[in-house]
Amino acid sequence: MTVLRRVLLGAFVVGLGLSITLSETALALLSLVLLWQLRDPRARGESRWPLWQPVLAFTVVSLISALVSDDPRAAVASCKGLLLVAALYVTANSLSGPEDARPFLSGLLIAAAVASAVAILQTTVCPGSAPDYGPPLWLYHRCYRGRGFFSIYMTLAGVTSLVLLGNLPRLLPGSERPRWLGIAWLVTLGGLVATYTRGAWLGFAAGALALLPSTRRGRSLLLGGLIAIGLLVLAGPPHLRERLLTMGNPDDPTVRERVYMWRSGVAMWRGHLLLGVGPGGVKRGYEAYASPEAVKKRTGHVHNTPLQILVERGLLGLVAWLWIWGAFYTRSIGHLRRLSEAEQSGWPLVAGSLAAITGFLVAGLSEYNFGDSEVVMVAWCITALPFVTARTGRPTSVIARG
Repeated sequence: MTVLRRVLLGAFVVGLGLSITLSETALALLSLVLLWQLRDPRARGESRWPLWQPVLAFTVVSLISALVSDDPRAAVASCKGLLLVAALYVTANSLSGPEDARPFLSGLLIAAAVASAVAILQTTVCPGSAPDYGPPLWLYHRCYRGRGFFSIYMTLAGVTSLVLLGNLPRLLPGSERPRWLGIAWLVTLGGLVATYTRGAWLGFAAGALALLPSTRRGRSLLLGGLIAIGLLVLAGPPHLRERLLTMGNPDDPTVRERVYMWRSGVAMWRGHLLLGVGPGGVKRGYEAYASPEAVKKRTGHVHNTPLQILVERGLLGLVAWLWIWGAFYTRSIGHLRRLSEAEQSGWPLVAGSLAAITGFLVAGLSEYNFGDSEVVMVAWCITALPFVTARTGRPTSVIARG
C-alpha cells in the first residue's frame, strides 16, 4: 500500500502542474487509499486531520446555504469544490515528515517549471492578441498570455505563485538545497511574469515580504530580489511594463470592471445576509444586479474571494472561511516560533507555507482563486506542510530576530 500511495502521490504532483484530469484522478484514488488504511485502529490513531473544525463548519454552512437557496439542486452541485479539501488531508497523511515534504515541494516546482517553460514559449512565439492561431493548440491557443497546459493564464499564475513562495525559503542563504532548485525556480518565475496577471504578481510580492519577520539572513536578498524583478519588468516589452504601471489605476478597464463587479456583489449580498444566495448563485443571478456601466453583464464570480464567499454563503460562510485561515496562521506561526531559522528540517517548509498562503489570500482580493480547482488543490497541499513538519519536528529556539 505504501508503494501504491507513493506512485499516486507522484502522479498527483505531476498532474498539479500539467493535467487537472490526472491530478483529480490521483487525488480521488489517494483519498480511497487513505480511507482504506483507516480500517486499522493504529492507522486511525496516527492519522492527522488539521483544521478539521473550521473546514467542517465551512462545509456545513455551504450545504445549508445551498439547501435554502432558490435552486437547491444546482447549488448543491456547485458544492463539489468542497471535495478538493481532500488534498489537505491526503498530503498531511501521505508525508511522514520534512524528509518527505522536501521532495514533494521539489516535485511541485519541477512540474510548475515545465508548465512555465511552455508559457514562456507561448508568449514568445505568439503573433498577436487573437484568441487562436491554429495548431498546435497547446502553443497557439490564447497564447498572448502564458497559460502553460492550463485553460487560462490566471490558473497558471495562481499555481506558480504558490509553488514559488513555498520553495522561496529554500533559496535563502544557509539553506540546504539541490543545485538545480534555483534554475527551476527562476524558470517558474518567468512563467508567472508571462501570465501578465497583476493580482498574482501582487500576491507573490506580499508572500515574499511576509518572510521578512521570520528571517535574518535573507532579508537583503528578498528585498533586493523584489526590486530587481520590478526593474526587469519595467525594462521588458511595453505591454508588460504597462501591466505593472496600471496595477492600481482606476481608469484601467479591467480595474474599473472589477469595481463594478464588487458593487454588484455587495448588492446581491444585501438581500441574503446570513447564508448568501447559495453556492454558484453569482453565476445564476448576477445579471439582475450587474451595474449599468459594466461591460460584462454575466459572470460566474466577482473577482474577489472574500466577497464571493460573502455573496454565496453569507456572513456565516465568510466567518467559517476566515476561521480556516485564522487557525492555519495561529498554529503555523506558533510552530515557526519554536523553530530555529538554522533548523533546515522544518523552518523552510513552515515559512514557505505561510508565505505561499499569504500570497494566495492577497491574490484572492482581485481574483476568485478559491474557486479555481487547480489552484486550490495546490493551496491545500501547501497548507498541510506545517502540520507535516510538526509531526516530527523538534523545536529548538525562538524565531530569529534582527
